[in-house]
Amino acid sequence: MEERFIKIGLISISDRASSGEYKDEGLPNLKNWLTNVLIKPFNLEEEIIPDEIEVIKNTLITLSDKKKCDLILTTGGTGPAKRDVTPEATLSVGDKEMPGFGEQMRQISLNFVPTAILSRQVAVIRNATLIINLPGQPKSIVETLEGLKDEKSNLIVPGIFAAVPYCLDLIGAPYIETKETILKSFRPKKK
Repeated sequence: MEERFIKIGLISISDRASSGEYKDEGLPNLKNWLTNVLIKPFNLEEEIIPDEIEVIKNTLITLSDKKKCDLILTTGGTGPAKRDVTPEATLSVGDKEMPGFGEQMRQISLNFVPTAILSRQVAVIRNATLIINLPGQPKSIVETLEGLKDEKSNLIVPGIFAAVPYCLDLIGAPYIETKETILKSFRPKKK
């Protein structure tokens, strides 16, 4: 039987990037981070879309249901501005909310900026897809994925991606492993 590699959807949600007003930096940085941290190959689906609730919902549904992504990571559209509707779109397509992801992202970001409390990132499971809203800034994306480290790179606060492989196991996605020098993923010990 042929091994199936994880399929990851990456969505940048930005009015200006989707219109070509500026070059999106989130997706290239996120793709590079995944390439550096994941041990096995993975397949990607990438989209740059505007901050429009119906467009976001339709893109999430397409990547989950039609393109069969196991994991979808979004960047942008999670602040308090009127145009920021990513969390609402995400929650509306999810079957189960996973509040710990958003809570942990805000906890990590609060170590860097007091405005982290304005972030509204959420995560949900839709069918067999884990969908996570990440911050929009490339530096913040890496911080929330990897966690808070001291000056010697010792982990102080775990990043959210440490829990992603096990969550994917639980929903039936392909098995993924991370390079422990960058990020140690957590799975319960087998008895």
